[in-house]
Order: sequence, then C-alpha cells, then structure tokens
Amino acid sequence: MAAASKSPSELIHELRALVVDYAKQETVDPLKALGRYLAWGVVGSLLLCIGSIFVCVGLLRLLQSQTGAWFDGPWSFVPYVVVLLFAVVALCLLVSAVLRTKKTELERP
Repeated sequence: MAAASKSPSELIHELRALVVDYAKQETVDPLKALGRYLAWGVVGSLLLCIGSIFVCVGLLRLLQSQTGAWFDGPWSFVPYVVVLLFAVVALCLLVSAVLRTKKTELERP
C-alpha cells in the first residue's frame, strides 16, 4: 500500500529515473568496456607491428653481415628476398591462427 501514498508525479519521476538508469546500464557501460578493450587491442597491435619490423630488420642485418661474401655483388638482393619470405610466412601463420580460432568459436554450442 506504500505505492498508493505517492503522488502520480513522484511515480513518474521514479519511473523516469529507473528507465534512465537501466538505459545507462545496458548501453553506456558496455560501450565504455568496449572502448577500453578496443584501446588495448590497438596498442597491442601497434606494439606487435613495431616488434615485427624490428625482427625483420634484425634478420636482414644478420644475413647481410654474417654470411660473409656469399651475398655480395649480384647476389646482394637475396637477404631482402629471404626477409620478405619470412614476413609473408609469418603473416600467413598469423592469419591461419586467427581463422582457426574463429572457426573453433563458431563450432562451440
């Protein structure tokens, strides 16, 4: 009987507050969490890209400096081809791992 003692304007204000709180809970809070998740994902992918570039440049410098006279003169392009192939293979492995993970997630009941 407590609801009968409230005026209609109080009930409308309570209903409005309840609807606004529910809307915030179901829309704004998940969007904030998604924004944080997305920000960490972007930062992580940038760091992985920078690290991959460092690995490729390191591999290139290793091949150029530690192979002696093998890649001198007309064979000086070979270290670049080897690094390019390494990067392509690494990218293919990455893409297949991501696709395998998505396929596994889709197969779960």
